[in-house]
Amino acid sequence: MPNWGGGAKCGACDKTVYHAEEIQCNGRSFHKTCFHCMACRKALDSTTVAAHESEIYCKVCYGRRYGPKGIGYGQGAGCLSTDTGEHLGLQFQQSPKAARSATTSNPSKFTAKFGESEKCPRCGKSVYAAEKVMGGGKPWHKTCFRCAICGKSLESTNVTDKDGELYCKVCYAKNFGPTGIGFGGLTQQVEKKE
Repeated sequence: MPNWGGGAKCGACDKTVYHAEEIQCNGRSFHKTCFHCMACRKALDSTTVAAHESEIYCKVCYGRRYGPKGIGYGQGAGCLSTDTGEHLGLQFQQSPKAARSATTSNPSKFTAKFGESEKCPRCGKSVYAAEKVMGGGKPWHKTCFRCAICGKSLESTNVTDKDGELYCKVCYAKNFGPTGIGFGGLTQQVEKKE
């Protein structure tokens, strides 16, 4: 069918794209309203588009479909991404290296290579390097690194420890600090001499 003065065909809907509504990507033309991720349907622009052959995706869906998989390839530093995008209709493409069994046949080899993780004194769960905060000579989760009395989040500047438990300086002073006249609280009755 001849193109009677119209523009190119849209890469998404295959209808004519006129100059005023045209967005070009990867050598193809799209309507502004058709310029969406092929997986999640999120609107795209020049900073969020990632093209693969004749398909366009947002950067997240592109990474899920064509990016590397496994530990360390998540959405941030030290992240484990298990989202394969199957809920968006993406097919999980497993690399040959990832095809190997995720579990080790000999757990002692695993602990010898990676070491056994330390346990948090507050919750008793494993503390990994990405979430580790040291206090009182022990490893804590960042979320568990709180005052045992008031629950205030602690930092190295306001933490004190007693008997394996963490306290903010205010709670520590109130409960374990010196008491009496001149120490922030009058806890003893002073008799008046006549």
